[in-house]
Amino acid sequence: MTDLTTLPAAQRGHRPHAVVIGAGLGGLATAIRLSARGWRVSLFEQLDGPGGRAYVYRRDGFTFDAGPTIVTAPFLFDELWALCGQRRADHVTLKAMDPFYRIRFHDGTWFDYTGDPQRMRAEVAKFCEADVPGYERFMRDAEKCFKLGFEGMAETAFDTFGDLLAAIPSFTRMKAWNSIHTLAASHFTDPKLRIVFSFHPLLIGGNPFSVTSAYALIASLERRHGVHWAMGGTGALVRGLVDLVQGQGTPIQYNTTVRKVLVTDGRASGVELEGGERIDADIVVSNGDTAWTYRNLVDAAYRKHWTDARLARARYSMSLFVWYFGTKRQFPDVPHHMMVLGPRYKELLHDIFKRKHLAEDFSLYLHRPTASDPAMAPPGCDAFYVLSPVPHLDSGTDWKAHGDRYRDAIAAELERTVMPGLRESLVTSFYLTPQDFQDRLLSYKGAAFGMEPLLLQSAWFRPHNRSEDLEGLYVVGAGTHPGAGMPGVLASAKALESVLPDAASLVPGQGLRGRR
Repeated sequence: MTDLTTLPAAQRGHRPHAVVIGAGLGGLATAIRLSARGWRVSLFEQLDGPGGRAYVYRRDGFTFDAGPTIVTAPFLFDELWALCGQRRADHVTLKAMDPFYRIRFHDGTWFDYTGDPQRMRAEVAKFCEADVPGYERFMRDAEKCFKLGFEGMAETAFDTFGDLLAAIPSFTRMKAWNSIHTLAASHFTDPKLRIVFSFHPLLIGGNPFSVTSAYALIASLERRHGVHWAMGGTGALVRGLVDLVQGQGTPIQYNTTVRKVLVTDGRASGVELEGGERIDADIVVSNGDTAWTYRNLVDAAYRKHWTDARLARARYSMSLFVWYFGTKRQFPDVPHHMMVLGPRYKELLHDIFKRKHLAEDFSLYLHRPTASDPAMAPPGCDAFYVLSPVPHLDSGTDWKAHGDRYRDAIAAELERTVMPGLRESLVTSFYLTPQDFQDRLLSYKGAAFGMEPLLLQSAWFRPHNRSEDLEGLYVVGAGTHPGAGMPGVLASAKALESVLPDAASLVPGQGLRGRR
């Protein structure tokens, strides 16, 4: 591959120009892929550093990844390094997790979820020996969903109605109209096992009782490729991607907010920054929240499809309350990834997704990176975050008034169940609420994962990678196809390539007219 950074400045300047909004994982991956295809790229980020939802906080000697920490598709990262003529393994070490997760039920029993079929059968038998054959059947369905839903769909944009028609046989074979909990219930009789084999969509903003059974593919993805931790945290992957972006000659401007997408002759022609500076471009790619992008960056006159009314009618994912804390001692009985489930499951999810009601009880994802990577905390200490799914801002919750009480309730529950002596061990602590997802991350309604991944809000029904409304505008990230989670976000940048022409075929400054 040609090293574009070695070309003469004049020659570099005559490449078609793409503006990318947002230096999250999707924006960084897009910048790398566009540069490798011959585009000149400018990348703007409104925060003071890269990562977006994968931002890194450093407090009192502790390192906290803001959000995504579970690496399940390392090959998608490997591809980005390979596009730049490098090997990811030379820069970032991935450590395999064992177990992948521990799912702890309210009665104190737990399931250690791994990629080893023999150990998984033994775990299933602990709860219901008669369900072991059901595990085998479920994994066969999960493998089918992986081949049809991930390998067959994730990396190609659903750009036309014909793309949807071509995918209908695959959706039919996956019985995608069923929910993933319905799929699990068809194979397992034990209620706890039904939870174990259907909880995964919660990690990408979906209600297991509503999202399509196609998301069983996650179980197959994990068994095929494992669950990994990036040594140094997800931030190490972000820093590695930043190095790749900058090594291709792409500047990243932080603390720079894009105010609107410019339109000339009915197509995106650049962006205007908050300070009034106008940046011309042949295409604009937004890695910002998709609903926010349309509502706030694209004038309503150019939105016949994604109108304000249509965006308001869509169903959005839950939000998150995330408490980050460090302790002056270690908790060795807590594994790296742990689900701490409350007394209610289906009823709690109904409160969150349907009623938009902040309940008194909760189920938690507890993350202890120092179980695998002691460097994330000072010697003898532990770093944690605990994540509680909560309704997005349609709940009407005043998080400024309620945040401390909610954190204290979580602390009390963790201390009662899996972390005795927690509160007296705290040395640093802060949290993010749905209000922060809206105000800091510019996420519509404070939803943490964009639109909820329902069947009729997936694939062709999800906001397209190539805008339905404005020629020259493209979107990547959690809010577009294929969806949220690190694999989905990285795959969205790859799907984008399927609807872009080769840069070499374009005349800079003339855009993409006639190429839809």
